[in-house]
Amino acid sequence: MTALRRVTKLASVVLAPNPGPMTLDGTNTWILRSPGDAGCVVVDPGPDHGEHLARVAAAGLVRTILLTHGHSDHSEGAATLHALTGAQVRALDPAHRLGSEGLGAGDVVAAAGIELRVLATPGHTSDSLSFVLAGDDEHPAVLTGDTILGRGSTVVAHPDGRLADYLSSLRLLRELGDTTVLPGHGPELPAAGRAAEAYLEHRARRLDQVVSALADLGASAEQVTPIDVVRIVYADVDVALWPAAELSVRAQLDYLRPR
Repeated sequence: MTALRRVTKLASVVLAPNPGPMTLDGTNTWILRSPGDAGCVVVDPGPDHGEHLARVAAAGLVRTILLTHGHSDHSEGAATLHALTGAQVRALDPAHRLGSEGLGAGDVVAAAGIELRVLATPGHTSDSLSFVLAGDDEHPAVLTGDTILGRGSTVVAHPDGRLADYLSSLRLLRELGDTTVLPGHGPELPAAGRAAEAYLEHRARRLDQVVSALADLGASAEQVTPIDVVRIVYADVDVALWPAAELSVRAQLDYLRPR
């Protein structure tokens, strides 16, 4: 099992044992606390894996559990961690909450000597949130879930995820400049602004490629079969990732359709 790894003065990570094409090395479960505080805030417990959750629970008195979004690789273990610690689970989607309090844009979560400001960052999913970690002047940080990954790009999980929302969320995160990115998968990144800008450029290139593919196919965004676009635009991508690519293509086609 992966040991707790300190990343900044306020943030440590435990890597869940669920590596794969969509999860990279596994889900990052974040443990947040002020130095010397016995308590902690847990962000994204990850899969319902007994040893992983026991390690998370042993990191300190869990004050609250937060979810960046409801995908199972981030949220599945939340109920078990709640049972182990008694800590409430807070999320935007009521279906994933355990306790009386929800979570939404503009909320401030204060516990274990730290403060988190909640940003609504939909696009990957409709319920995606990011958390700006205050109180560490040397290493201001933002926890981005799957909105920005530590490596590669993320899927816009259409129809729940929408590309227009995702682009708006990236523009919001771009405003954070040199803030460290603590992602849901992959390594931390030094600057949210640069990462978000790179993601925006990537999405613009993909849209151009989809438009070109439509021209090659002689079809409109309303007429085309998404998998036909995937075969052209994502020809250099491992076919194991094509189902995810098809979701993103569906989001791209929806974005290109006239309103």
